[in-house]
Amino acid sequence: MNGDTQRPDSSMSAQQASDALAERLEALESRLAHQEHWLDTLDRAVATQERRLAQLERLNELMQQKLREQHRALREMDADTPRPEDEVPPHY
Repeated sequence: MNGDTQRPDSSMSAQQASDALAERLEALESRLAHQEHWLDTLDRAVATQERRLAQLERLNELMQQKLREQHRALREMDADTPRPEDEVPPHY
C-alpha cells in the first residue's frame, strides 16, 4: 500500500512541475510578444523621426541658401545705392 500512495504523489508532483513549466513558458511567450510589439512600435517611431529629420535638414539647407541670397542681394543693393558720405553737398 505504501507503494501505491507514493505513485500518485510522484505523478502529481511531475504533473505540477509540468504545469508550472507550462505556466512559465506561457508567461515568457506573453512577455516576448509584448516586447516584440513595443519593438515594432519603437522601430516605426524611429523611422518616422528619421524621415522628419531629413525633411527638416532639407528645409534648413533651403533657408540657409535663401538667407545667403538675401545677404548677397543686400550687399549688391548697398553697393549700388550711394551712401550719404559719398554724395557731394549741394553748394559745390
